[in-house]
Amino acid sequence: MRRRGLRRFAPVLVVLLVLLLVGLSAGSGWIVVRHFRNDATAISRLYAGVFAGLNDPREGGAVDALLALGEEVRQAGIPLIVTDTAGRVTAAANLPFEAALDDPRVRAYAAHLDRENPPITDPAMGTLHYGPVSAKRQLTALTILQACLLVSIVGVGVAAWRNAMAAQRDRLWVAMAREAAHQMGTPLMSLQGWIEQLRSRATPPPRLAEHLEADAERLERVAQRFERIGREVRREPVDAGGLARKVAEYFRPRLPTRANRIVLVVDAPDAGPTVLGDPILIEWALESLVKNAIDALQGREGTITLHVDQEADAATIRVMDDGPGIPGELRRRIFEPGITTKSSGWGIGLALARRVVEDSHGGELILESSEPGATFLIRIPTHAA
Repeated sequence: MRRRGLRRFAPVLVVLLVLLLVGLSAGSGWIVVRHFRNDATAISRLYAGVFAGLNDPREGGAVDALLALGEEVRQAGIPLIVTDTAGRVTAAANLPFEAALDDPRVRAYAAHLDRENPPITDPAMGTLHYGPVSAKRQLTALTILQACLLVSIVGVGVAAWRNAMAAQRDRLWVAMAREAAHQMGTPLMSLQGWIEQLRSRATPPPRLAEHLEADAERLERVAQRFERIGREVRREPVDAGGLARKVAEYFRPRLPTRANRIVLVVDAPDAGPTVLGDPILIEWALESLVKNAIDALQGREGTITLHVDQEADAATIRVMDDGPGIPGELRRRIFEPGITTKSSGWGIGLALARRVVEDSHGGELILESSEPGATFLIRIPTHAA
């Protein structure tokens, strides 16, 4: 409940962080603009005063200009301390505290200013100790604001990422539930079909018991598949050709044979090739591809071919159909969760199949270029039985 509540307020938190980000950015920009504007005004005023004093034709005009310049420096807020050749303080301005010139704190502050800026020494006049302009404090505040800005950016990113991950997990659980229902849909519909045949016929259809048993076994395997998600993968010898025939034998009696007939063909060796893996999960991946091909042929006649072969160090199973194929804009994203060409699908079957083949068995599941239709290739490393 607590997580759900936090998730509910996550968008509000992101909006507040974004507003804080905008405020910090505007504040730091205002500090920079104000600093450079005031700095440019002060420098222009100083230069203008010096130029006017040097060019004043009146007697004593230069002295007046220098006095005015000194006043401008004091108004600029620059800390100034003047000491004579003997080290006594003779003048001071803009000190951060009130004190007489002979106060020891003034001498100590002069030493502090010397550590920030080298003093100006004149053998006849003495030494001028000076500090930074008041804008330094503003720049320090700007640095703090910039740090807060970066922290806010990181906070917004983390909040958005966590919100996206939570939403993705929710979608994944919903899609897993829908996939479970989808997996169980075929045997359940098949069972309903056999029941209807029992009701409508005086004698049971041939091999009815085998078909019912196959549907019951498939329901049990569906439960086992989802039970094995997240657990360590079993390692057993699996006959790839035999597995393809087993999958085909299950789907053939359940394919349309009259209108829009679909034919399922298996091209595989009598035995092998053998891979080491979890037979239930590999069967799941192969059934997902076959079911995907059946869905692609809905409303039309067609052929699905399971071609099993062996390469140098891998077994290959190709699932080929002559349906409409996959649109070019979806070919690169067809294995992503949520990507589907069906209006009623959730697009998780192919994503789970790739995870079974690649993550659990170190193999490869790719969509090959083919015309017409689509061809999916499963490649799993072979091992001796």
